[in-house]
Amino acid sequence: MRRFLLLLLVLVLVAAGIAGYAVHDYRTTPLIAEGAAVRLTVEPGTGIRQLSRQLHAKDLVDHPKVFALLARLDGKANQLRAGVYEIRGGLTGRDLLDRVARGESIQEQVRFIEGWTFRQVRAVLDAHTGIRHDTKGISESEILEKVGAIEKSPEGLFFPDSYHFAAGTSDIVLLRQAYARMRKILEGAWSGRAPDLPVRSPYEALILASIVEKETGRPTDRPLIGAVFANRLRIGMRLQSDPTVIYGMGSRFDGNLRRADLESDTPYNTYTRIGLPPTPIAAPGAASIAAVMNPPASRALYFVARGDGTSEFSATLDEHNRAVARFQRR
Repeated sequence: MRRFLLLLLVLVLVAAGIAGYAVHDYRTTPLIAEGAAVRLTVEPGTGIRQLSRQLHAKDLVDHPKVFALLARLDGKANQLRAGVYEIRGGLTGRDLLDRVARGESIQEQVRFIEGWTFRQVRAVLDAHTGIRHDTKGISESEILEKVGAIEKSPEGLFFPDSYHFAAGTSDIVLLRQAYARMRKILEGAWSGRAPDLPVRSPYEALILASIVEKETGRPTDRPLIGAVFANRLRIGMRLQSDPTVIYGMGSRFDGNLRRADLESDTPYNTYTRIGLPPTPIAAPGAASIAAVMNPPASRALYFVARGDGTSEFSATLDEHNRAVARFQRR
């Protein structure tokens, strides 16, 4: 019996020594060779056993139980954070655990551009390889529900900006961030708006800002374009904005806007209808929102492109017709 217990003790000590050596090895020896790189996805709720098995499946650790022991000894077993991590040559097991515990996952970026439609926003999200595509195959109304939006249309709701995120982040999370950013900017601008604006709500201001965004060729003209549309709304004059007509045409627009298109009525045709269209036609940036909320004092009711990106503004139809003849018909 004593011999058996002694043998058992020896075996335990040997196993402990081997485990200790293996733990030390994972603390000091790189998991992969220099120049190599492997991506590791840690899903929400992943435990140390599952992580160790993942590393074993990628041939990064030989003994997953020993690696799990290292994590427990270092106090990292219950600190794992979800994300996508890149394991490069020179990174030890301890380094990896530290990185996962701190959440230092791969950072990605996506950018929404001023004037983009929601279709364009969705396309760039769908094409991004670092994003988890949870909106794939679901309707716009379902997306709005998941984002927490109160509006009926997604158009114009997502603020155009660059968004940085951990690889593997859901597109729903990114849309939620962009929606919250737009609401914050819009509500802040609304609280500081001019007292005589011809729009009744932040959403109406967003609609008008989207038109200003699409009409602006040169940023310096943006405030005056906002003033023109505000002046027209005050006197009940049609906005007569080509971009709204084009938006209402949808896939029928072939790049050439014809007189027949201007005369063909849709809810977005501001040549045939007085007032604002029912929704934004694109996502406006902060400058267009500011131009709508506080337009400069101006008598201008018309503008025409000069051909160099700028616009010529006129207070009367006669002045406008002369400007058209000068810049458009020459």
